Amino acid sequence: MEPKPAKRGVVRRMYDWVLSWADTPYGTPALFIISFMESSFFPIPPDVLQIALSAAKPRRAFWYATVTLVGSVLGAFLGYLIGYAFWTATQDFFFNYLLLSEDKFRQVEGLYQEYDFWAVLISAPTPIPYKLFTIAAGVCHLALLPFFIASVLGRGARFYLVAAIMYFFGPTVKSWIEKYFELVMIAFGVLLVGGFLVMKFLVRF
Repeated sequence: MEPKPAKRGVVRRMYDWVLSWADTPYGTPALFIISFMESSFFPIPPDVLQIALSAAKPRRAFWYATVTLVGSVLGAFLGYLIGYAFWTATQDFFFNYLLLSEDKFRQVEGLYQEYDFWAVLISAPTPIPYKLFTIAAGVCHLALLPFFIASVLGRGARFYLVAAIMYFFGPTVKSWIEKYFELVMIAFGVLLVGGFLVMKFLVRF
């Protein structure tokens, strides 16, 4: 279901609000907090602010990636807790106000039932809202250690890829990465899926 125009307007204002922190002395703490929130309930990905901060200070790009990763992984446990303990009470709020698709959520649940660890790992770098996977992990009672490892590897791959691009190419690629970032992440996810399928094939033989 497509989000209503009014909701799109709210999301755009949130996007602008996230970007506004790049021009303040509190950009790094804001990056951590936004990364934390995005893993469970906030609709704007932290890469928006990470890219803006890294464009201004490319030498600190990997530091910003680390801040984003730590905030995102810690926030993932909040998403897990919501799914594990509070999903019955909160699911209507998520579906009605946070632009989460109930159909997609059910699909993610199905992925967990079949692939568990790999569902988190493959989804973490992609543009698919990560909160779908953190909350579904709690709903499906995924073991915490695989959930943690997959979150660190998957989210780390995403944020450090951004850092590497910004570190080596600087602000000149800011507009390019903002325009094509989702395509890059989709391609990365496809490569992960391909590698996973190859491993399954080799294990059979």
